[in-house]
Amino acid sequence: MGAARIVVVGTGYVGLTTGACLASLGHRVTCVDVDEAKVTRLSMGRVDILEPGLADLVERGLANGQLSFVVGARAAVREAEGVFLCVPTPMGAGGSADLRAVEAVTAEIGDALPAGCAVITKSTVPVGTAKRIRAMIGRRDVPVVANPEFLREGTAVRDFLNPDRIVVGSDSPTAARWVGELYADLAAPVVLADAASAELVKYAANCFLALKLSYVNSMAELCERLGADIDLVTEGMGYDRRIGRTFLKPGPGWGGSCLPKDTSALVKVAESVDYDFRMLTSAIGENIAQRDRVVAKIAGACGGTLAGARIGVLGLAFKAGTNDLRDSPALAVSSVLGALGAEITAYDPAVSGGIDGMTVVDDPYQVAKDADVVVVLTEWAEFRNLDWLAMAEEMEGDDVVDTRNLLDPRVILDAGLSWQGIGRPRAAKRQVAFTADAL
Repeated sequence: MGAARIVVVGTGYVGLTTGACLASLGHRVTCVDVDEAKVTRLSMGRVDILEPGLADLVERGLANGQLSFVVGARAAVREAEGVFLCVPTPMGAGGSADLRAVEAVTAEIGDALPAGCAVITKSTVPVGTAKRIRAMIGRRDVPVVANPEFLREGTAVRDFLNPDRIVVGSDSPTAARWVGELYADLAAPVVLADAASAELVKYAANCFLALKLSYVNSMAELCERLGADIDLVTEGMGYDRRIGRTFLKPGPGWGGSCLPKDTSALVKVAESVDYDFRMLTSAIGENIAQRDRVVAKIAGACGGTLAGARIGVLGLAFKAGTNDLRDSPALAVSSVLGALGAEITAYDPAVSGGIDGMTVVDDPYQVAKDADVVVVLTEWAEFRNLDWLAMAEEMEGDDVVDTRNLLDPRVILDAGLSWQGIGRPRAAKRQVAFTADAL
């Protein structure tokens, strides 16, 4: 197909990545937001989101005229062939997805859409949302298409341009095929479905990943109790092609902008049709339990009590490669530590100060100063390359709790410190035996 006239409503992670990448595929894209200051910054090529490759795509799209940014969706959609809804769908009251932003945009643009223009949900929305939008618009000449995103923060551009699959669902086969053709240059398999099935694919995928993460954290706890090593266990599992290697890393729990809200939303969807999704609710409960186990591990390193303990925290973002703090397990653990009386000094290469309950510094070595324990909570690779001898000299205590199994225990031991990870044998501080000959 030729270049299509596309409007993308919303310029967050999903919207900005979608707009910039579609422009890079040759389409003429107008990105819309309600924040005038943000639109001004983006129009000058200033991208606030930490996402590799995104700023370059925005700059290129602006330079070649394929990408533009405006305030107000109603005027922008009047000549559009397709409108992508990429607005937030956060967790609402009781765990259901909050669709107020989707509904507000739908109400704003409904009667301004040209005949034949497809309204495409890119945001993660519950099953039945396409039908709901179609009823709100109330027009037979405007098809609604579900086209869920499968973007990981930190690799969103790469994921968009190198997808495993493209899922498109609509009650209009013609509209579904047209949306699928927008991605023709990517040479990825296209799954054409009805709208409800396409909407459910995103939840099914994300919730499966949450189940896998909760499972590996449970296995890590079992390894600690049995004296096994989770790294060796998952290595043995990962060679099984039915299982694979991804999402088999234990940690302080899963979080971010997707998994917590999507698992809660799918539980609510299941409840709406009188199904008790016990496997998923157990995974959510296991995730909370994992945070509590990490807190208990840190408390043990502090001698059993956190009151007055000085904790140095390495990492605050929910994962490396992003500055996103939404539902970050690092923040969740730090919050509990603070509530139990610990004094927290934290460093993250992508996060500046201004977080309640802790001191955020701009030098990783400052977190070690007078610390009883240093805790790794986000898997930034640079933490491996710290001078751990220098860290040890700054510390009051001698314990490192590595909740990501990121560090080389031998390096920590060589620095005169003890190391303990998740699901792995503890590496105790080396004791130097002095003899008469050595004196």
